[in-house]
Amino acid sequence: MASKKNGKQTVKIESPVSIAATAAIVGPKEGDGPLRLYFDMIIDDELWGEKSWEKAESKIVKETFSRLLSKADKTTGDIDYVIAGDLLNQCIAANFGLRDSEIPFFGVFGACSTIAESMQLGTMLIDGGYADNVVALTSSHFCSAEKQFRFPLELGTQRPPTSQWTVTGSGAVLLTNQGSGPYITYLTTGKIVDMGIKDSNNMGAAMAPAAVDTIATHFKDTGLPIDYYDLIVTGDLGLVGKTICADLLKRHGFDISDRYNDCGVMIFDCKRQDVHSGGSGCACSATVFTGFIYHEIMKGNLNRVLFVPTGALMSTTSTQQGESIPAIAHAVSVERVLSS
Repeated sequence: MASKKNGKQTVKIESPVSIAATAAIVGPKEGDGPLRLYFDMIIDDELWGEKSWEKAESKIVKETFSRLLSKADKTTGDIDYVIAGDLLNQCIAANFGLRDSEIPFFGVFGACSTIAESMQLGTMLIDGGYADNVVALTSSHFCSAEKQFRFPLELGTQRPPTSQWTVTGSGAVLLTNQGSGPYITYLTTGKIVDMGIKDSNNMGAAMAPAAVDTIATHFKDTGLPIDYYDLIVTGDLGLVGKTICADLLKRHGFDISDRYNDCGVMIFDCKRQDVHSGGSGCACSATVFTGFIYHEIMKGNLNRVLFVPTGALMSTTSTQQGESIPAIAHAVSVERVLSS
């Protein structure tokens, strides 16, 4: 029997798994946003000296990984596994960015929820006694994502108001069994939710029901009250999806409006910056968490956070064939200190 299972989709972490360090690198547009002071590095331009957007994204991955190890005072020999992914076909940003690391590697794809998927799997590895130190990492790039999923930038295609701006950047987390907090205490793994939405320029509406399902399931599985958390934060639903998510949760009896925010809304100034509905991409929730949220936890301004990145599990093939957009959301409970 699965002794650590806590309800339908949730596990309770029994052995202390700590976030020892984080690192975040972002692009110039993200660096011009309200969270600019919380990132480790802001690159000058999207190519960053490389010949293609894809090569630039791999370079960002490599540098973020290096920054993480430096901040944690670790070497590659100290890391048991790296779990990473991105939006590009076959996760080439992660594969190429980390190919020289010589560390056992799991490549994963959860679309924009990839950082939470990676953190969940890494936490389970450590809690299960299979590893001491695991790096969870992901990335995205506005230009490479637009080229793959929508239209090349050169076409100058009009973007509808519901569209979101893919974040250029990378975020990384070092998970360990040796740290002194903050700690990961619960993991609620999402299931695929598809409400039939087909508009690839309205990711927020497609992903919001998955976030609702995972958040509601987390509270049902754990029995925790909503006010247990100082912040419940979804990943890149944007302005449209955030509104839908809050409304649907309220209809289900979970009013989180006084402690709810979304990484896609937080990373940009939606009034001043031309991002329409907000941010998206694997790096959106990853950089907001590894930059701003982790900093606020370490300062003691946040004690308990439910981190719920969301992902649209589509591809260019499925979109062109008229398929709807399946979505998923994974929840990670992060606490500054362990409850007695």
